[in-house]
Amino acid sequence: MRLAGKIAVITGAGSGFGRGIAEAFAEEGAKLVIADIDEKRAADVAKAIGSRAVAKTADVAKKADVEAIVRTAVSTYGGLDIVVNNAGITHKNQSLMTVSEEDFDRIYAVNVKSIYLMTLAAVPELEKRGGGSIINTASTAGVRPRPGLTWYNGSKGAVIAMTKSMAAELAPRNIRVNAINPVIGETGLLEEFMGVPDTAENRAKFVAGIPLGRMSKPTDIANAAVFLADPASSFITGVALEVDGGRCI
Repeated sequence: MRLAGKIAVITGAGSGFGRGIAEAFAEEGAKLVIADIDEKRAADVAKAIGSRAVAKTADVAKKADVEAIVRTAVSTYGGLDIVVNNAGITHKNQSLMTVSEEDFDRIYAVNVKSIYLMTLAAVPELEKRGGGSIINTASTAGVRPRPGLTWYNGSKGAVIAMTKSMAAELAPRNIRVNAINPVIGETGLLEEFMGVPDTAENRAKFVAGIPLGRMSKPTDIANAAVFLADPASSFITGVALEVDGGRCI
């Protein structure tokens, strides 16, 4: 198993991409902290995985909660090797002029500040294990932004820039930092991203811009995350891997 003996925390792991990553990591032998703001979803995922997973309810925009996630990994399993900063939110696809200040602040707190908070909490523990892997869920929106999601796009552009800078600064500590850029996917946020009802007709309009002809699935993102967490990718850092069916070509 590719992640046997590794200890990982995954935020936003109660559904969507995060759940897919958690399930894939478990299949590869990792021990997991399933962190999510939704207590029931986190518990359901941990229960489904079994003895190698523990649930932790947390708001990743709050320092105390993020520190508690890391403490849970250390107290339960004895350390930390892998961090997946997957938790994220968006605003509904709409004019940049109509997004509320409250929504803007929350997007940057969850999508950007959370990575800052997790870095402060996790890096000392990763160092104790001789290094590790940090994986940030960014987005193709940070590479090829489109109208309607301007402020969300900006938050993901920040994640990509932070990933590269973190990679350069943490390399001497043997901590690799990479990002995954999913294209629009089959998750609970789909209608928010589209800004219209989730119908076959509306999906087709978005799929038309993806050369491989479909949206992303949690398994697509999970496979990329396993690779970036696997010691087999030990010479890869600072990459923002586009898992997008060719969307960014």
